[in-house]
Amino acid sequence: MNSTFVVTGCSGFIGSNVVDRLLRQGHRVTGIDNFSTGQRRFLDGALKHPQFRLIEGDLLDEEGLKEWFRGADCVIHLAANADVRFGTDHPRKDLEQNTIATYNVLEAMRANGIKRIAFSSTGSVYGEAAVIPTPEHAPFPIQTSLYAASKLAGEGLIAAYCESFGFQSWIFRFVSILGERYTHGHVFDFYKQLRDDPTQLRVLGNGKQRKSYLYIQDCIDAILLAMDKAGDKVNVFNLGVDGYVEVNDSIGWISEALGVKPRLDYTGGDRGWIGDNPFIFLDTTRIRALGWKPKLSIRDGVVKTVEFLKANEWVLEARE
Repeated sequence: MNSTFVVTGCSGFIGSNVVDRLLRQGHRVTGIDNFSTGQRRFLDGALKHPQFRLIEGDLLDEEGLKEWFRGADCVIHLAANADVRFGTDHPRKDLEQNTIATYNVLEAMRANGIKRIAFSSTGSVYGEAAVIPTPEHAPFPIQTSLYAASKLAGEGLIAAYCESFGFQSWIFRFVSILGERYTHGHVFDFYKQLRDDPTQLRVLGNGKQRKSYLYIQDCIDAILLAMDKAGDKVNVFNLGVDGYVEVNDSIGWISEALGVKPRLDYTGGDRGWIGDNPFIFLDTTRIRALGWKPKLSIRDGVVKTVEFLKANEWVLEARE
């Protein structure tokens, strides 16, 4: 049955891809974005679709949200401050855009009788996990980034609303996502450096950080499958591939795709910035039990991301 979705952060990397998928499936979509980091061009196709409505607004506008959510059946809440690396430069931004914005979304849902929400959390909530690969029920260590702490607070609010007001939720703890419309992260940073100077590359840390990544369309497959098949009050899923790579591996694939052999200049240490987790590898047994598995490997995802950036270099300037 077709539904009416609200997608927050609709012009972002993940959000715009989710909007396109929902429209292809025949759903009605209201997209909300303040365009602080999203790209209007990512919505070119959606804006031509009769079942898409764009609202340029901010999730901190509590009264506006209650109006914008009217008539919806479900919310996919993707809007967030995703600036993990520089979170210590503006700590209030994580609180406002991740935690308070999530509270405002929940209140707008409550005002409109909307009971279903999918939420993009992060694998970073596990901090420096003691259990690898890390399952959803792993004990939480001390939080290591303001971003993860604010996302975990959002998870807590959502679970409490499920218990208090009869909501149903699907919380997704992502590894880093790759693919078309990618606008921030290590592939973006390395591509931009190598475009400006293909002879050298500055690498934060020692290049041996172990990370896992997931292709955007595999990520959306998992989200929509879980929302269709997982029926608990609060459903929490790790999303990632069955493996990980070193940053050095990724550098090799990016360099190969660009046909360059840069000199690598490491800044040193086992992490790139305050709060950077040197080893992220999530256990995805729970989502795989629903019948999901990723179609692309990490290498394939990296290469597809480079291909997108080569074909859309306007993104590099748009993110200045």
